[in-house]
Amino acid sequence: MYMSVFVKAFSFTDKPILLIMLGLMLIMSIVTFAAYGHDKRAAKLKRRRIPEKTLFLLNCLGGWTGGWLGMYLFRHKTKHKSFYAVQFLSALVWCCALIYVMFYS
Repeated sequence: MYMSVFVKAFSFTDKPILLIMLGLMLIMSIVTFAAYGHDKRAAKLKRRRIPEKTLFLLNCLGGWTGGWLGMYLFRHKTKHKSFYAVQFLSALVWCCALIYVMFYS
């Protein structure tokens, strides 16, 4: 019984929305990771930076994994508690949405 629930949850053929969500998360994570890297480089070179609201938006639009990686690999925005809060809330919302789509749709 549990195996059938597991197989049904990860069956991509009858849940195209799941593929779309995962694809969006992958693309947005790459974009967000690149944005964190660009912003860190701009900060070091004292150039124009990416606004924090833009980084928050990228995280919320599905780039939360790229945001986490960018924060830690570039050591960027790690002292800002607001970034941790946005990262956590974005991850929570996206994970809940994925679980809902996998098991309840």
